[in-house]
Amino acid sequence: MNLYHCMIELKSDAKALAFAASVEQWMGELKALDLIGGWRLLRRKMGLASDLHEAFLLEIELEDLAALETTFRAIAKLSESEMRHYELMHGMIASYTVGVYRPFPDPERRERVALI
Repeated sequence: MNLYHCMIELKSDAKALAFAASVEQWMGELKALDLIGGWRLLRRKMGLASDLHEAFLLEIELEDLAALETTFRAIAKLSESEMRHYELMHGMIASYTVGVYRPFPDPERRERVALI
């Protein structure tokens, strides 16, 4: 299982509970389409974090990188009406950073795998 890890900062006028509800709707739709595994939304507690950490952390479980590609391709094919919850959620975001993480040590037991 891989984690698509998103650190999110909301726009100044966005409401945290409305954002959480929009994330739940959008992630629920992706889960119902069997595009993702589990997910969870976390909020920084009492501002206890370094400057590198944003207010929210969203973790999305994907089986592997092929599943991530499948998810991106499926989302690209959705109609405007099917993208409604995504647009609501995304419209509240001021900035975000993402990364993909894997369990470690993994079955390959390699420190690094690369093409070059």
